[in-house]
Amino acid sequence: MKKTINTSDAPAPIGPYSQAVLANGNLYLSGQIALDPDTGELITDNIIDETHQVMKNIQAIINAAGLNMGQIIKCSIFITNMDDFAEINEVYGTYFNNDPPARETVEVSRLPKNVNVEISVIANG
Repeated sequence: MKKTINTSDAPAPIGPYSQAVLANGNLYLSGQIALDPDTGELITDNIIDETHQVMKNIQAIINAAGLNMGQIIKCSIFITNMDDFAEINEVYGTYFNNDPPARETVEVSRLPKNVNVEISVIANG
């Protein structure tokens, strides 16, 4: 069984994909960037604010699915500059109290809308 999750509390998809899909007890979130769902504007003034907006978008979708951040089991972080890793990591860590999920961080040459960070997650419902 597959269920599509969409919420107005996170940015609407900018292509042919869903914000998230719940299947077989797992929630698969599409990569989130720092789009403010209220204004549609990108938050890219600095990597700290940008990462916070990405995490807020993830949290909104997780909550819309009836889950919480503690149920995230895997994150994939894509960044355009590994020199931003420490600041991204610091912000990211504030969203997980105990037992953080498995994760990888990969530097890439470019991301959608030329953002600096994109994060996708898998959560277990």
